[in-house]
Amino acid sequence: MPFTNGISINSEIGKLKAVILHRPGGELERLTPEYLEEMLFDDIPWLKKMTEEHDGFAETLRSRGAEVYYIRDMLEDVLEMDGVKSRMIKETLDLSGIENPDRREAITHYLMELPTQQLVDKLITGLQKSDVADIEKHLSLVDYINEDYPFYINPLPNLYFTRDPATVIGNGLSINAMKVEARKRESLFMKYFYKYHPIFNAAPTPLWYNYNNKYSLEGGDILVLSREVLAIGCSERTSAQGIELLCRNLFEGLPDLDHILVVLIPHIRAFMHLDTVFTMVDHDKFTIYPGVEDRVKVFKVTRNSKPYSLHVEAEECLTQALKKSLGLPAVKLIKSGGGDEITAAREQWNDSTNTLAIAPGVVVTYNRNEASNEVLRKNGIEVVEIDGQELVRGRGGPRCMSMPILRE
Repeated sequence: MPFTNGISINSEIGKLKAVILHRPGGELERLTPEYLEEMLFDDIPWLKKMTEEHDGFAETLRSRGAEVYYIRDMLEDVLEMDGVKSRMIKETLDLSGIENPDRREAITHYLMELPTQQLVDKLITGLQKSDVADIEKHLSLVDYINEDYPFYINPLPNLYFTRDPATVIGNGLSINAMKVEARKRESLFMKYFYKYHPIFNAAPTPLWYNYNNKYSLEGGDILVLSREVLAIGCSERTSAQGIELLCRNLFEGLPDLDHILVVLIPHIRAFMHLDTVFTMVDHDKFTIYPGVEDRVKVFKVTRNSKPYSLHVEAEECLTQALKKSLGLPAVKLIKSGGGDEITAAREQWNDSTNTLAIAPGVVVTYNRNEASNEVLRKNGIEVVEIDGQELVRGRGGPRCMSMPILRE
């Protein structure tokens, strides 16, 4: 395990050394048409093909020198530790709204008796009402009113987007507060990894944000541009209040951090996070959805002399803000879809701008985004393509599917 000095992310583009992934599993087979919108999907994926594609993604990262860790394995590791199993079950039932004491006791007993691997499966794929025997004698008013709903504990079909529930910034971790109910339990896993897993205990690891804060903050909006500069999207999923709280904590704990660029993007699902329309691909190059640069507002946030307060000033535009922040004479915004309005819109729907940099000037993308990949190559970027016909159905690309924990 390459963590003798702890986790460390001080760049979006430094060579990727270690990453956390989740291999899609049975939780995707719990999706049904009537719950697609609630679970943030537009269609039902084909799991067999999806896992093949994800395995190809993981192998691509390994072949480029990255160590891959899986959420399922990490859950098994921590659940074997003394006292963790009962605490995680309790918090899972809390987050699942299971309050009736008799029903809680029956479900707790059922889960506590499961072997670790089976418990992990239930925590991820969900607990169906039919799984628990004799629960009928513990029915509550809630049960009768929601008798057609099939789950006591919901599945987590979005878990393979490991970027969002937690983010490594510098040598610390932000355990993010997910906006949508369907994803809130994902952050609970990250809490237990932070407290108990050797990856996060190899060296002192500050906690920059706690998921039980009431203000939403998601990892797809956090870009670590350099040791001195971050960019954070204020989006449909990340609140201004959450950003302010994170900024204060980071300024207090990271002396090298000079300022944070807050990018206000349209609050619509198509622009769900900052990294769905804008990512860093090299020291001075970024890929962007055409026209976004004219639709965003950028604010520079710095420390204030007054304790726990921030100084905020508006920037002229995204390009100028990036140039000044990174100390560059120029930056290149590479427009996805080759700049063509229709092609860009089609390929952005398939996450053409959601690239994962694995080294300076080297990115992983979906192979289906042919025009966007070609324009990246024309601008000197090495494009490593992966299959994503089924993976993309959850509306996320290679960056969304990865949680880097160590970069050069």
